[in-house]
Amino acid sequence: MVSFLILLAVIAAVVFFFVSIYNKLIQLRNYYKNAYAQIDVQLKRRYDLIPNLVESAKGYLKHERETLNEVIKARNIAFDASKLAAANPGDAKAMTGLMQAEGALGSIMSKLLAVVESYPDLKANQTINRLMEELTSTENKIGFARQAYNDFVAEYNIQREKFPNNVVAGLFSFTPAELLQSTENAQERVAPKVSFS
Repeated sequence: MVSFLILLAVIAAVVFFFVSIYNKLIQLRNYYKNAYAQIDVQLKRRYDLIPNLVESAKGYLKHERETLNEVIKARNIAFDASKLAAANPGDAKAMTGLMQAEGALGSIMSKLLAVVESYPDLKANQTINRLMEELTSTENKIGFARQAYNDFVAEYNIQREKFPNNVVAGLFSFTPAELLQSTENAQERVAPKVSFS
């Protein structure tokens, strides 16, 4: 009888241990999904600001229609990629698609900023200045949200790879989550110098 009670206590302890691992993995997965939701909010804000910036610049940039069209096209591609990523944060394919689309959008936005810089009347426009300030603020918020997301993903991935957590992760299909990394090359990482003075 004592042996049976000891065996029952050991089984209960093991079950409790594995349940606590499972719950911790669920918690961490929800943390990184919430962190991605914060990125998504800021990305949507940026996607809403870009068409306003393009519309405001159209009157001044009559000879730059191709650049403006490229910006809108890249914005739409990035928006679609963000919807796929929001549906399954952490999914490697969705995150890679988002990173590539965001890299293309960042590249064309740099080109637009260079074009804006070359038009003195456009640089003096208050609406353009306000939109550029809002975009800059949004970019900063995206950067902070991306860092929080990557921190939560890293913690989740570390916990799911530890033993015996990896056993629970394998049994309940806790797949690895993908970090959001820059797809830019070294030249693109240099911030464009923009001055509206």
